[in-house]
Amino acid sequence: MAAKKAAAKKSAPAAAKKAPAAKKAAGRKPNAAFMKEMTPSSELAAIVGSKALPRTAVVSKIWEYIKKNNLQDAKNKRQINADDKLKPIFGGKKSVTMFEMTKLVNNHLS
Repeated sequence: MAAKKAAAKKSAPAAAKKAPAAKKAAGRKPNAAFMKEMTPSSELAAIVGSKALPRTAVVSKIWEYIKKNNLQDAKNKRQINADDKLKPIFGGKKSVTMFEMTKLVNNHLS
């Protein structure tokens, strides 16, 4: 019985010395639905351009516009204040949350 325990103890460190598993590819594969190029509506094209872009690029360009024009609320950073260009995209609302913004932007992509 003692011999079995000693053998088990000896094999445990050997198992720890196994070669590390091969690393996965340099990142995850992007979701095809997010990478599909979408055409922006005329209201959205005033901000991101009329060229077809993936959703991720559209949201990035909107964030660039928000930061450039200082439209993020100073007290609550999750709130986006609409200017004249963003108001039609936000459904006429003066202010929306960043999560609501993404949903509203998707309505302007086809």
